[in-house]
Amino acid sequence: MSIITSIKPQKNPSTSLRASKRVNIYLDGKFGFGLDLQSLMTLNLKEGTELSEDQIKEVVREAEFQRVYDKILRFGSLRPRSEKEYRDWLRKHRVHESLHEELFNRLARLDFLNDKKFASWWVGQRLQFKFKSKRELIQELRLKGISKDIIEDILSETQVDEVAVAKKLIYKKKYMWERLDDFSARKKKSEFLARKGFDWDVINKIIKNNSFEDY
Repeated sequence: MSIITSIKPQKNPSTSLRASKRVNIYLDGKFGFGLDLQSLMTLNLKEGTELSEDQIKEVVREAEFQRVYDKILRFGSLRPRSEKEYRDWLRKHRVHESLHEELFNRLARLDFLNDKKFASWWVGQRLQFKFKSKRELIQELRLKGISKDIIEDILSETQVDEVAVAKKLIYKKKYMWERLDDFSARKKKSEFLARKGFDWDVINKIIKNNSFEDY
């Protein structure tokens, strides 16, 4: 058995001792492990508490879980994330696999883990601000790990007007062709839209109706 002999705030150059959110736990007069304040209170640890080796390991595991959980919550709060993005984050930060299941369970309870909700948000954002073609949206969602069924459902529900999207994209990029003659500008615009994933029937509708400048 080991005894907690002292609990001291961790020193951080950018944080005062009073504002520190983590503490160092000393066992039998020697440094044992670091712990966040929430875990310290939840586990009811204080000077004089006796801990077995197994209890120390469990405390450290709980402390690591809370530290990772706080970070992954911040990651998920910046914007909606796909399940693949969370898994990539865990691999990047080398989070032990023993913590994954409970982390995902908590994220799911908070509705942070919802690929359909993420895909709907992603499509809305990319159409509104980036003017993406369906082909590009599908490629991006696949890279985010979204299943084929969810992609088809979201694009069906969204009913993307690719002609309108293509017009907006051309208008946004009009500076690229301002100095070209009409024939060269049309050719360059058509090639540009093709590279962006728009089908030729969409491009031809815009060219035929001379509607590049409708927006």
